[in-house]
Amino acid sequence: MRTLTGAQIIMAVLKEEGVKTIFGFPGGAVIDIYDELNRTDIQHVLVRHEQGAVHAADGYARAKRSVGVCLVTSGPGATNTVSGLASAYMDSIPVVVLTGQVPTKLIGNDAFQEVDIVGITRPCTKHNYLVKHVDDLARVLKEAFHIARSGRPGPVLVDLPKDVVQGKARYKPLPEPRMPSYNPTYKPHMKQLRRAVALIKEAERPVIFSGGGVILSGASKELTAFARKLHAPVTASLMGLGGFPGTDPLWLGMPGMHGTYRANMSIGACDLLIGIGVRFDDRVTGKVEAFAPNAKIIHIDIDPTSISKNIPVTVPIVGDCKIALRELNNLLNEEKVKITKKSRKPWLDQIEKWKSTRPLGYKQKDVIKPQYVIEKLYELTKGKAIITTEVGQNQMWAAQYYHFDRPNSFITSGGLGCMGFGLPAAIGAQMACPDKLVVDVAGDGSIQMNIQELATAVQYKLPVKVVILNNRYLGMVRQWQELFYERRYASTDMEHAPDFVRLAESYGAVGLRATKPEEVESVLKEGLKVPGTTIMDFWVEREECVYPMVPAGAPITEMLLV
Repeated sequence: MRTLTGAQIIMAVLKEEGVKTIFGFPGGAVIDIYDELNRTDIQHVLVRHEQGAVHAADGYARAKRSVGVCLVTSGPGATNTVSGLASAYMDSIPVVVLTGQVPTKLIGNDAFQEVDIVGITRPCTKHNYLVKHVDDLARVLKEAFHIARSGRPGPVLVDLPKDVVQGKARYKPLPEPRMPSYNPTYKPHMKQLRRAVALIKEAERPVIFSGGGVILSGASKELTAFARKLHAPVTASLMGLGGFPGTDPLWLGMPGMHGTYRANMSIGACDLLIGIGVRFDDRVTGKVEAFAPNAKIIHIDIDPTSISKNIPVTVPIVGDCKIALRELNNLLNEEKVKITKKSRKPWLDQIEKWKSTRPLGYKQKDVIKPQYVIEKLYELTKGKAIITTEVGQNQMWAAQYYHFDRPNSFITSGGLGCMGFGLPAAIGAQMACPDKLVVDVAGDGSIQMNIQELATAVQYKLPVKVVILNNRYLGMVRQWQELFYERRYASTDMEHAPDFVRLAESYGAVGLRATKPEEVESVLKEGLKVPGTTIMDFWVEREECVYPMVPAGAPITEMLLV
């Protein structure tokens, strides 16, 4: 047992937790932590804004399947993390955020750069702490990592007063925490699993609906085996893309507001919907009363509060997705359930008809279509890139036209829809996977939210590629204004915008531009090949819309089509 300062204890716990990379921005309240961090082999990535630090930690966590960590100072440093925390919370991403705080004796006195960050972030963190005594520091940090990665993952914030960081305490490594009031259920109840198998046996028109929980639990192989055993088509939420191969014949595409025609129609006509690691978000369900109206519903989720929260279910199963799918596969084998492709033929033929009559499509003519850019990106990368996105039309086109065959290859702000997410998330993903190609698909509006992180990417020599679908509009809002507000484009015109090529060059990155369809492929090839951080600016059709589209409040089977 050694006597260490609080800052030294923080470093000791981070090493025990296997932390190799931290994203952050220094300040007076955390200067002692930074001084100690500088003495370790943990790599610190200096971002240009604290929001970028959390998004980068988020991208790192998803790409590496570990806990992302960021460190910021008190006051404005802490409040700048709120958007990133809320995004990670909505998407169930394990992040630990360390914030500086004024000394304990000054808390509540409106001291310089004091803010009640614990109170502010309570609604958008899985848990948070204010450490009041240095003797509690090691335990709290161990609990923070345990809570962040266990059960349904999520962000945890630890607020660190300066006197706690500077104080001293006896320290020895602690075991994995035991928290009697926090015991997530991993193993599902066998009775519920058998009830699910009984419904599966009876179903003639099943659909599997996969979500982010499948990816977080590492259940992609089990899901694929389950779907093929049932000869059941699979759709996935935005967060679930990559959990099931996007090139598999059973793949339906994404459902919901901008889902494929075949996915939405399949949900509307199915007699059994098997939801696995999903929240049944409003963007997926549309009009709740008309969602899967003919179906019995099985819902597997590790978070019991998510089950029947939005959609009433027939068989609730609380447990880890990977364990539940493995047990279901075993039960189907034990009971010798044999479902042939021939028996599914009428259902699969109907789906194929929906697919062939209303496929995703566009017509590439004289002006670059954004869909064409994404299709070319997929073709040139052979689907092997890690794709991050900003939020808006760019996000939806990436989800529709880039086919994800692997988990953890699509990184986006799904639940919160946080503009400015993609570039810092790409930085985090690139730090996690230095040997992989990482591409941020962006809009000209979203990219400007955290454009300063280009400096971070260049400083750390990260070969992040940014594909800007530049329509000089806030595209998704403009689309709504076109369709529902008689083309009254109130405050969505972004014609006054930076020259992204020259902006990239000013940061020390490479800038490329395509203004004609025949330039798209060559710009992509050059941009993907050239070393270092690269921005590719594609001037696309200004008033292109994302289709299909389900109007707000309508059933998902009532889509606006091209």
